[in-house]
Amino acid sequence: MSEQWIRVTECENIPPREGRAVLLGDREIAIFNLGDRFLAVDGRCPHQGGPLCDGIVAGNAVVCPLHGWKVNLESGAIERPANSKVCVPTYATKVEGGVVLLSLTPTPELRSATL
Repeated sequence: MSEQWIRVTECENIPPREGRAVLLGDREIAIFNLGDRFLAVDGRCPHQGGPLCDGIVAGNAVVCPLHGWKVNLESGAIERPANSKVCVPTYATKVEGGVVLLSLTPTPELRSATL
C-alpha cells in the first residue's frame, strides 16, 4: 500500500524554529520548522497534555511549555526527564512546491509506543 500524503500548509506559514498545530480529523499534530526541514509529532505532551506546538525549539527537540518535558522531534523519544519510557508518535513530512505535506501513518519505530 502506498503512503498517502496530505497537503497541510505553505512553508512560510511556519516561521523557522517554531511550531504550529494542525487538526486533521480528530488528530492534533504539531509541525515544526527547523530551518532546513520540517518535523511532525503528536500535538500533545504525554505528561499532562501540554501543547507541544507552543514549546521552545532547542536543536532537534521541543520543550513542553507546561512542565519542561523535552521531546526529540526526530524520534519522539523523551529526553527530559531522563529514562522516560514513553514516546510521542512522529510523522513523515516532505515539501513540494513550497507546501508542507504530512503522512498520517506514524513512523514504524513508534507505532507500538505506549503513551
